[in-house]
Amino acid sequence: MRIGKDLVAASATPLVLGILADGESYGYAILQRIGELSGGQLDFSDGMLYPLLHRLERLGHIESNWAQSPTGRARKLYRLTREGRSALVEQRRQWSVVSDALRNVWQNGPSPALGEA
Repeated sequence: MRIGKDLVAASATPLVLGILADGESYGYAILQRIGELSGGQLDFSDGMLYPLLHRLERLGHIESNWAQSPTGRARKLYRLTREGRSALVEQRRQWSVVSDALRNVWQNGPSPALGEA
């Protein structure tokens, strides 16, 4: 199954904030974690991630610094700020409402048979 671009884009901010809530990380590791969390079904590219990271940093939700990896390669590490934690709490509230609404409509409405789309 391929997840639509609009849904991937909509989930990007809460996913990245949620991943960084577990601790600082770098771009490639964030992409890997998104792949793990979605069972590989979210097609999230570095072309989407880095503009998002820059935007979140500009908003003050994350901060970064350069560090050296164990192999000696430079990595930009991102971490959540206090404002980012507040943004994550708000994102969770909003997504919970959306999730509940979808669950209710799908549980109470007619269910199309698979393959009828």
